[in-house]
Amino acid sequence: MSTGPISEQTSPPATPERPPAGPPPPRLGALATVIILGSVMIVLDTTIVAIAYPTLAQEFGAAITTVQWVSSGYTLALAAVIPTAGWAMNRFGNRRVYLTAITAFTLSSALAGLAWSMESLIAFRVVQGLAGGLVSPVGMAVMLQAAAARGRDNGKVMSLLGIPILIAPLTGPLLGGMLIDSVSWRWMFLINVPIGALAIALALRLLPPGEPRSAHRLDVPGLLMLSPGLAALIYGLTRGAEGADGMLTPGALLPAAAGTALMISFALRALRTPEPLVQLRLLAQRRIALGVATVFLFATGYFGSMMLAPIYFQSVRGASVLTAGLLGAPLALASGTVMQVATRLTDKVAPRWIVVPGVLLGLAGFASFALQAQPDTPYWRLMLSMTVIGAGGGMTLMPSIAAATRGLPADRAPAASTLIAICSQIAASLGAAAVSLLMSGRLTESFTTAPATEVTEAVRHGYLWPLASVLLALLVALRVSRDHPDRTDRTA
Repeated sequence: MSTGPISEQTSPPATPERPPAGPPPPRLGALATVIILGSVMIVLDTTIVAIAYPTLAQEFGAAITTVQWVSSGYTLALAAVIPTAGWAMNRFGNRRVYLTAITAFTLSSALAGLAWSMESLIAFRVVQGLAGGLVSPVGMAVMLQAAAARGRDNGKVMSLLGIPILIAPLTGPLLGGMLIDSVSWRWMFLINVPIGALAIALALRLLPPGEPRSAHRLDVPGLLMLSPGLAALIYGLTRGAEGADGMLTPGALLPAAAGTALMISFALRALRTPEPLVQLRLLAQRRIALGVATVFLFATGYFGSMMLAPIYFQSVRGASVLTAGLLGAPLALASGTVMQVATRLTDKVAPRWIVVPGVLLGLAGFASFALQAQPDTPYWRLMLSMTVIGAGGGMTLMPSIAAATRGLPADRAPAASTLIAICSQIAASLGAAAVSLLMSGRLTESFTTAPATEVTEAVRHGYLWPLASVLLALLVALRVSRDHPDRTDRTA
């Protein structure tokens, strides 16, 4: 009878130890909360300041042309730093870059609220822009990587990223007006401090580590071409949008031409460089190229038209700034509401069947407003036209981005988000300059003093740009994929 050890006869076979399970990835809703808080601050600060020009001019005894640099300095710094976003994310990691940018933006907001002179305010606004330019591309990259990890829900991700687009244009002028009237202009900037502190606390808790993906060197020659080129182009377009002669003045034409030349030089170099600052080779993918082109063309008309209705309501109909903002609410509400539904549908429906009807709605809305606008047109008819425009934007912009980025590998998200941010920034500035140029051709004096009938005609003429650019967007959208999203995911 065997007398072997009992342990050898009864012990179960050894199994390898499993590593402890890591924490589950953050839910999309939690990630979106962090990203939305940061993005709302950035977009809000683009729209909130314009209403304070007269107050700031009186406070510091400065000319309006100087006060405009409170906005222009912010916008130019924002544009100049965006090209570095992709490299910074790959080099330092999404979490680190996002926390640094939000912290710097919050601190510079506090300093702007404590500014003691116009020069100090402009300087702190430039710092705000340098920090804020990184927030949106990094936020989009974080959400795209979350969608890539899940293998689905790309449309849901884009619908969440679109929330700041709804909130900021609607609340910026209204909030600015209330703060100036009730408290002080300083609170337009100080209000960012508690929001930023909350965003930092949530980011520390919820953002995934996002370790650096590569250590390739910064493309310094590319940076020296693209960042100054983008800033010069935006500056020239902004000056063109502000001046009576549009882009025909040297102060607008020369910077815009120099910026365009620098950007073309960058593009030619980027196609020959292994690690360029911005990966233009992404546009070799048909899906991404069509999506970016649709967004660029539609956004040029959509955001360029944003100045027309307020000018009409204030200069032709005699509405106050607050009333004009409220009259524009249907557009923002329709855009945001439709965006949430349409962008999520891109997870279930071929993108062409969403984007093409959206572009057609935009065309119908622009044509309707332009044809109806008269000094005595009933408000409800104009607001209905604006609702149609908003619905068209909601069905076009974020759904196009969702379709373009579907199935994108996680390591390409920083490059894609940077490219989209640059195109969006150029589109908005180009649209504003083009609309201003069309309007100025029909005005014999400033729209603030011109007769109502003349301003009406100028506004209607200004709508030619949105109609033309959105019509071009339709030609591109007709080539967007008819494939079901599941097939796109399998073949990406």
